[in-house]
Amino acid sequence: MSRGLLLLLWTLTLAPAAAGAQDSGDPEVAALRASFEYGKYAEVLDRAGARIDRGDLSEDDLVELHKLAGLAAFNLGRTEDATRHLRALLRLDPDYGLDPFVVPPPAVAFLDSLKVEMSSELEFLRQERRLRQEREKAAAERRERERLEAEVQRRRAEEMARQVTVRTVEKRNFLVNFVPFGAGQFQQGRNSLGIVFAATEGALAVTSIISFFAYESLFEEQTVLMDNVLDPDGQASIRVRYIPTNRRKQRDTWQLLKLSSAAGFYTIYALGVVDALYHHEDHVIRTTVEPRPDAPAPASAPPGTLSTRVGLYRTSGGLGAGLTLFF
Repeated sequence: MSRGLLLLLWTLTLAPAAAGAQDSGDPEVAALRASFEYGKYAEVLDRAGARIDRGDLSEDDLVELHKLAGLAAFNLGRTEDATRHLRALLRLDPDYGLDPFVVPPPAVAFLDSLKVEMSSELEFLRQERRLRQEREKAAAERRERERLEAEVQRRRAEEMARQVTVRTVEKRNFLVNFVPFGAGQFQQGRNSLGIVFAATEGALAVTSIISFFAYESLFEEQTVLMDNVLDPDGQASIRVRYIPTNRRKQRDTWQLLKLSSAAGFYTIYALGVVDALYHHEDHVIRTTVEPRPDAPAPASAPPGTLSTRVGLYRTSGGLGAGLTLFF
């Protein structure tokens, strides 16, 4: 059996299975594949070359045309044309391989020999292809990031469109700065410092009050009888208020505590006033963002009331106007 007849029988029996597994977007590529399956190698070689020359093909269709043309030329014994098309195929896809269950072994061996000859070039093409794929992947990721950022900006713009900015002007009283217990700080919104002043001054004031009453509790009263200088036969009585000598230490302790707590209170009070005056502002503007209130629905007219509505509408020749009456 001749070599050409063997190739023809192999192609006719096994190639239809591959044709069913492949599909092309170009109808002429599908027609050339069908012609190749029926053994029209010369027609396939000429038409595939002409279609390649016209261009405007996807990479998959171009690979398929070079494969069909290369195998057709190989089956016709035109080694030079087969080499040219299969080399072009490998330059498009350096890792391309023929299916040994579909393509005759001589054609598979021929393609493998071309891979060996072009090993250096194919390795360079593989690296270039990997770099191109990495660039395409990076570009796709960048486009995806830009799309997500644009989506975030769009949602933010929609959210801002549904919100309204409210400016509140607060007028602060200057005299509040002289009120003790951190009133000036509370008015200015500095609540933490206001709590410190209020707690400190409160503790000192309570200590001073307790010390005052404890000091006063040490006093005793006694009536002293004295001779009346105006009436030698009579006597005069005088009420004397005093602290007994045995309570001298208690007197000194409570007196020192009363004076020191009072001095501390007025010192902290003065610091609070100075701080409040330093940070005082007559007017404070506060800006808040709030949801935009829904527009109130138009009030319907009460029964028995005549209302009108004027509207414009599009016509084939331009615009029209209409008047509607409601009873």
